[in-house]
Order: sequence, then structure tokens, then C-alpha cells
Amino acid sequence: MTFYADLHVHSKYSRATGQDADLERFSLWARKKGLAVVATGDFTHPAWFAELREKLIPAEPGLFRLKPEIERDVEARLPAACRAQTAPTRFFLEVEISTIYRKGDKTRKVHHLLFAPDLASAERLTLALARIGNLKSDGRPILGLDSRHLLDITLNAGTGCFLIPAHVWTPWFSVLGSKSGFDAVADCYGDLAPHVFALETGLSSDPLMNWRVSGLDRYRLVSNSDAHSPPKLGREACVFNSALSFHAMREALATGQGYGGTVEFFPEEGKYHLDGHRKCNVCLMPAESRRHRGLCPVCGKPLTIGVMNRIEELADRPEGAHAPYPFRSAVPLAEVLGELLGVGPQSRRVETAYESLLDQVAPELPLLLDVPLETLARRAAPRFVEALRRIRTGQVIREGGYDGEYGTVRLFTEAETAAKEGTPLLLDVAPTQTTPKPARKRQPDPDPAPEPAPPAAVRETAREYTPGDSVPADLEERLLDRQRPEPFAHKPNPGGQLELF
Repeated sequence: MTFYADLHVHSKYSRATGQDADLERFSLWARKKGLAVVATGDFTHPAWFAELREKLIPAEPGLFRLKPEIERDVEARLPAACRAQTAPTRFFLEVEISTIYRKGDKTRKVHHLLFAPDLASAERLTLALARIGNLKSDGRPILGLDSRHLLDITLNAGTGCFLIPAHVWTPWFSVLGSKSGFDAVADCYGDLAPHVFALETGLSSDPLMNWRVSGLDRYRLVSNSDAHSPPKLGREACVFNSALSFHAMREALATGQGYGGTVEFFPEEGKYHLDGHRKCNVCLMPAESRRHRGLCPVCGKPLTIGVMNRIEELADRPEGAHAPYPFRSAVPLAEVLGELLGVGPQSRRVETAYESLLDQVAPELPLLLDVPLETLARRAAPRFVEALRRIRTGQVIREGGYDGEYGTVRLFTEAETAAKEGTPLLLDVAPTQTTPKPARKRQPDPDPAPEPAPPAAVRETAREYTPGDSVPADLEERLLDRQRPEPFAHKPNPGGQLELF
């Protein structure tokens, strides 16, 4: 079977996460998105692990689902098309761990995704990590632990447990990042590197960029949402052509057999795509950064070097490298509707249109990528169909993100938008008149702030691993690059749904 999966999320126990990120809402939004499998996130946190035990029951081998009485409540809240076209959500045990340590001549800060096929293995892994650091302060704990040792602990927790390096190009916290990473995955994991068979590439790159680095050829490249609130599920996802089970999915990632590629952000929308310095509103292409010797042309401080530049640094192939497996890029449906309606993606009008589409047509990912345009053309306004055609063919207008600032992707030019003012965009949905946002000036262009010198807490913990090492609980607040997406909470419409079709 072919299905979508999102294997990297965060629960309500991650400090950067809204308090609505519970299993019920994960299940509800997974089905709205069209995801068959979603990660649990944060299973090393004691309170979250207790919830997993309380609310989940075994499904297919290595997968879990909500208890029937909880699932019935989720089912009752689903839009009609989502209820008809999706099955109860399957959960995949996962946690993200941050490690900070010293190796070679640098302080390394690397994020990892750990996976377990059963609660007993997850518990063994948690107990082993609890001897090293505090797992109660955050769903994504920080440990003073070499990445190689974390992999060793994971492999010994149980048959089938595995590790995937997280968002590998992020400048500050990743295995290949420009600030504290390595030049090769093997340099990070040492003699255990052969046990790493997949890499998560993050929002700021896509396979066309990653395939320029031949050193990544042996790995399956995966994409996930890294969602810190349920509505952000599925903004990136993996496609599987395998049996629905933990072990079949693991085998697909390990061998490529049964792995169907990824659904990606357009990489420019990621918040570390280009170089820059956000405080000075400076955003630079790699060649411009080199001309400025990696320094901000406004204040003279170091630029944050983005993913495009870092990939160019390690690339040994030209642009346009051959694609070993398929991928598709998409724009979140709420952003599409916001542009069409001339309002923000979290506005009430977008929410109403979003829910109506999911009620009458399909879940989000199938709607964006799979429903034939001819079928939509018989029911939807031409401009909505054209928006989806442009997404599917990559004909979008892009402005790259930098230094923690998300980029933008638009579907229509300003001239096209002006020409359509006052006309319906989704049949009887008319745009709201709004003041257009001023274009960001490229001056050379906006980019992220330089990394500060490590605080004393980091200097104290940035050392080679020894059992019993721990990291202060407040280190995350000061150092971690955290995503803080705004929750997109559904509000009932007492006046009834808007008829779009």
C-alpha cells in the first residue's frame, strides 16, 4: 500500500509546544492532513510516556492506535471527506534528543530522532538516558553525551530500535550544520556509523540540493514536519509503498525497497535557506557572503551561514543531479487559501474555507497533490485549480528564509492579484481588501544573527562523555533553536459551513 507518514513531532511536554499537542489532536489533524502514520514525539518524558501507555493500544506490529472510545470522539469531529477517506491514525514511537559535547576542536550540538518498536524498548531506552541527564524538564531533552554513545544506547535498547540524525543542515544543531556539525556523517558516529541508514534533511533543503553531495548517496533522505502543534503536521512527510507496520517501514528506510520519497516544503520557505543577519535585515546568496568574508555588511558581525551555502561547500556534483527517488513540493493549504482570499493563513475566513474543502473534497495532502485537477475543475473556481496546478508544477514565486526567519512562497504575481480584486476566488468567497505587505528589501538581504560565545553552562558541559554527565535544565531556553509555530486552532462556525462547491 502507499501512504503518507510524519515521523518527527513534539508533544505538549516540549517547552516550545502549545498545550494542545495531545494524542487526540494529533490523531484528528493527522487524518485532516491525510497522514496514515504519525510519530508520538517525546516518549522519554515520563508524563508523556504515561499518556502513551494510558491512551494507546497495539495495532499492526510496532504501531499503535488510540483506544476505541477515544478514537470514536476523534471520528465525530472529523470533516466528512476525511472521515470517509482515512483510517484511524497509527502512531510510531519517536523522540528527539539534543546532545551537546566537545569533539575534536569544536563544541558539537546535534539533534537526533530515536525510534522504538514497542513500549518495553522505549522504556529501556528512557531508563538508560535518565542515568545521563534530566528527562523531566523538556520533551526534547539536552544531554552531555557524544552522538556515537547515544547511537550505541539506542541500538542496545531493543531489536529494531534505530536513530536518524534530525534536520541535518540546520546551522546550529545538526550533524552537518555550519556552526557545530561535521563534514561527514561518519565523523559524528565513528565506528557505529554503518548503523545510520537515513537522514532527515529539514525544511530548508530539498532532494535536488541534497543530491549534489555524493556522500549522502548511501542514506535514505526523509522529510518530516518537526511539528510543535498539531495543525503543522504534514508540512513535510514521507511516502511509503510498504506494509503498514513498524518493521516494514524500518526496512523501507534501511534498504529503499518500499520507500516512495518525500513531500517537501519549497526549500526557500525554510528559515535557514540563505545566509544572513536578521538583526540587520541582511539576507545574502552564498556568493555574496563570500564577497563579504562571511561578515554582515551592516554591523561586521559573523553571518549565519544557511543551508544552500553549506551544501555548496560540501557538494561534489553540479546542480541538477539525478534523482534516485521521487519527491514533490507543496505549500500548506492554509497559506494557499490565505493568498487567494487576501487574508492571513490563520484568519476565520481561511479556517472556514479549509474545513469546507476537507469536508467536501479530500484531506489536505491528497487535495494538494493527488486529486486530479480535472476533477477539481468541475467543482472549484478556476483560480483555486490554477493555484494547485502551479504548486504541482513548481511554478511558484519564492523568497528565501534566513537566520531563523521563514521565507515566503507565493502563487500569483502582484499584477495577477490586482487584476482579480473584487472577483470570487473560491466561488462565492470574495477577497477581503487588505493593505499589501511591503516587500522585504534585499539589502543585501535579511539573515540570521551570529552564534554567541557559549555561555558558562555550555562550556562546563562541552566535554567528552562520561557516565553521569548532565546539562542544566535551563540550557534549552538559552541555546536551542526552537520553532514556535502559531497554533491554528479550529473554531466551530455556528452559522454553518460555507458552500464552496
